[in-house]
Amino acid sequence: MANGDITKADEYDKIEIVNSWAVHLRKATKIMEEGSDGSLTEISRNFHRNVIYPCSSVKGDDDSWTHTDTDISGEHASVQAIANAAWTDAVVAAFKTMREAQG
Repeated sequence: MANGDITKADEYDKIEIVNSWAVHLRKATKIMEEGSDGSLTEISRNFHRNVIYPCSSVKGDDDSWTHTDTDISGEHASVQAIANAAWTDAVVAAFKTMREAQG
């Protein structure tokens, strides 16, 4: 990099577990400019928020439920680690029970 070069960096600066199963994510996108001494000065920052759940739930016409596990393989490693730690078998079962109770 050289003086005046612009770089973009994404980082998950906030990952929270809500209600035992909802993983709330906040990703910060930073735009930085390199100074003559090689230091980076942040010139812009914005946020994207997202929530992931352990599964999606669909009630069929026959009143049966289908729960499909959420694929987190495309998520950042830190997100995967936290989701995998939070989504124990008991938590996933409680989430499915809650979804079915909502109808």
